[in-house]
Amino acid sequence: MKFDPIRSLADMRHEFGEHGGVNMSVETSTAFTVMDPATMPEIFKGQRGPEQGGCFLYGRHFNPTVYVLGRQIAALEGAEAGYCTSSGMGAISATIHQLCNAGDHVVSSDTVYGGTFALFHEYMPAKSGINVSFVDTNDIDAVADAITEYTRVIYVETLANPTLRVADIPALSRLAHEHGVKLVVDNTFSPLVVSPIQLGADIVVHSLTKFMNGASDIVAGSISGTTEFITSLMDLHQGSLMLLGPTLDPRVAYDISMRLPHLGLRVTEHSHRALEFAQRLQDMGIRTIYPGLKDHPDHALLKEIGNEPYGAGGVLCIDLEVRSLAYEMMDRLQNKQGFGYMAVSLGYFDTLMSSPASSTSSEMPVEHRDRIGVSPGLVRMSIGYTGTLEQRWEQLVTVLDEIGVAAVSSTY
Repeated sequence: MKFDPIRSLADMRHEFGEHGGVNMSVETSTAFTVMDPATMPEIFKGQRGPEQGGCFLYGRHFNPTVYVLGRQIAALEGAEAGYCTSSGMGAISATIHQLCNAGDHVVSSDTVYGGTFALFHEYMPAKSGINVSFVDTNDIDAVADAITEYTRVIYVETLANPTLRVADIPALSRLAHEHGVKLVVDNTFSPLVVSPIQLGADIVVHSLTKFMNGASDIVAGSISGTTEFITSLMDLHQGSLMLLGPTLDPRVAYDISMRLPHLGLRVTEHSHRALEFAQRLQDMGIRTIYPGLKDHPDHALLKEIGNEPYGAGGVLCIDLEVRSLAYEMMDRLQNKQGFGYMAVSLGYFDTLMSSPASSTSSEMPVEHRDRIGVSPGLVRMSIGYTGTLEQRWEQLVTVLDEIGVAAVSSTY
C-alpha cells in the first residue's frame, strides 16, 4: 500500500498533557532535573537521552515539546526521527554542516531559494571551506559528472523555488547511494504532496514557516531522517544543532503541532485552487508555470512520485516577462482588488505574491537567473483559500484585462 502521510501521523502514539489533557503540555524549562548524580555524566557522554531512556538535559539540547513536534513531522515524512529548529535556514545549515567538513563538496540544484543559494555560493565556501557546484539536477548525467571524491551531499528542492521544476528523487537517490553520498531534500513547497524519504532521500528539511504552519505568524524549521542522524545533531562535541544553537521555542513548537491535524485539508484546497487558476490562465494564453498542468515538463514525474490526493501544490507562477507589468499586476491585485498581498512567504491562508527576480532570488547573479528561467517579469503566487474561488478569479482576470495582458470576459 502506498505511503499515506496523514495516516502515518494519525497512527503515531498520541502525546497527552501532563494531567491527562487531550493536548500535550508545553515544557518551558531550560534545564532538567536528574534524580541520580551518576546520570549527568552519562548524558554528557551521549549515553542517555530521549532515545536512550527519556533523559533530557538542557533547552538547547532536546526539549520534550519540540521533540514531539519533530516526531510528528517525521511521521508525516515517513522518517525514523526528526527534530525542529528556529528557522528553515537553521535546518538547512545545520544539516549540511553535520554532513560536511572543511574541504568537502556539495552538488546542489541550480534552482533553489535565494537564501539557500547565498549560503551555498558565498557563506559556506568562505566561512566553512565547503564548496558547492550548482547543476541542473533534472539532468542526472550532469549531476553524476559533478560528483567528486569529496562530494558528501546532493541537495535539491522537491519543487524548485521559483521555477517549480520537480526533482526526480528516486533517480537522484540511486545516484547518490551509488557514490556513497547523502541526498538532502527541501520539501517546503510540497508537504504531503511528495514524501521524499519514501522515495529514497536520506534527509528532508522544511521551513515550517510556510505550509506546515499556515498562518505566517511563526518562523521555524525541521529536519527528518534516521534516528542516528538526528541524534548526531545533538552530540555535545560535534552536533550542529547543539553547538550552533538554532533552538526552537517550545511554545512555538506547540502552536505548530496544533495546526498539523488540518494540514491535509489546507494543502488539498491550496492545490485545488492553484490548479484551477493555472488551467484557466493557460486557456487564456498566459504563460503559466504549474506542475499540475499537463504540458509542464515534469507533470508525469510528479504524477508518478506524488501523493495524488494532495494535488500538485499551492504555488504557481505567471511569467509576464517584463518587470513593469509584474509590478503593475501585483499592485492592482493588492491595492485595488484585495486579491492578496505582496509578500515573500508562502503557504498562508491568503494569496501571497512576489517577483522572485527582485526578491527571493535576488541573491543570484542576473546571468544565473536568466539561465534557470527566472525572468524580471516572473510572478510567484502562493494561492490562498479565503474568499470563494470565483470571487478571486474575477479579481485576477479583471486586473489582467486592465493591464492589457488578456482582454477576455470575466465569466469563465
